[in-house]
Amino acid sequence: MPWQTSCYRKTFHFNFDARTSRGPIRQKDSVFLKLQSTSDPGLMGLGEAGPLAGLSPESLDQVWAELSAITPAMLGHWNPKDDPDAARLRSTWGLQLSSSSVFALETAALDVSGGGRRQLYQTPFLTGAPVPINGLIWMGGMDYMLQQVAIKFEQGFRCIKMKVGGMDFEKECDILQYIRRKYYRDDITIRLDANGGFKPDDALHKLQTLARWNIHSIEQPIAAGQPALLKELCEKSPIPIALDEELIGKDPAGAGEWLADIRPQYLILKPTLHGGLEASRRWIALADRLGIGWWITSALESNVGLNAIAQFVSQYDVKMPQGLGTGTLYDDNFESPLVVEKGQLRLDHRQPWTDDFFGERPAED
Repeated sequence: MPWQTSCYRKTFHFNFDARTSRGPIRQKDSVFLKLQSTSDPGLMGLGEAGPLAGLSPESLDQVWAELSAITPAMLGHWNPKDDPDAARLRSTWGLQLSSSSVFALETAALDVSGGGRRQLYQTPFLTGAPVPINGLIWMGGMDYMLQQVAIKFEQGFRCIKMKVGGMDFEKECDILQYIRRKYYRDDITIRLDANGGFKPDDALHKLQTLARWNIHSIEQPIAAGQPALLKELCEKSPIPIALDEELIGKDPAGAGEWLADIRPQYLILKPTLHGGLEASRRWIALADRLGIGWWITSALESNVGLNAIAQFVSQYDVKMPQGLGTGTLYDDNFESPLVVEKGQLRLDHRQPWTDDFFGERPAED
């Protein structure tokens, strides 16, 4: 067979105390799919599947089983070098893949088509053109969060994203008040992410309170699955609402009527959670047709997945900061050309990709 397949597991460890509204996280696990040419061993495509515990419907074990089921016999009928459309392979073999597995297969195939150099799309990003990104402020005590804001500002970020809904609401308001007193409104844009943390009976009141500090948008103020309340909030909230968790498990092909009824101001797209790259492309087309804004966010992937998402979004003429500032989270991330400077993500090819991703032995099944 012209192609070999192998799967690897890798655990990445946070280099700080990472806290979210769903609790602390100390490590992130991913499964990697490697497509390697038998005639040209140097041609290798790599894709990452990293489901998020508590958000992704699929488990890591499920992802491992799905990707391990992709055999060389299947690839004998499909050449990703010439035809990187992973949907064709899924259709031919009837593969039932979860969202994060789709993302891994797509990116591995695109990597092969680009020569196995982690170059998936021919865009100016490959030659150093940057993508604007926001700085993520992790949850913690007030002093800790304000310190992060100051660091991000000094690093050149002019858009920050802050988690709310997981601490005392008054303390969260105090943090926002301090930020607005220290930084003029034109100096820094504030995005909020509630991760569904507001209760139905006080969500609108909290949104009205938070609006005092000139908030750009708020992601998922209430838990997913409450369409009537969500529609009401999108109509009445003084802060533009962005959907994130609400999109998990939905197919953009059948979501037009639902989205037109809810009418959020933004969509936040995570390829790992929202069906992969091509599904994200369909979500973007739907949002553009309905006049809804959008941006792309990574889902704590390693530099392999982050690189793929950055290259995907660089196909679009993005002006708003994207959520792609996660490459420095881990002590043991892969070495890569990805660089964050002055609130932008770019490639610096003087910093090459690691030449040994996993060592010689695949992880045990």
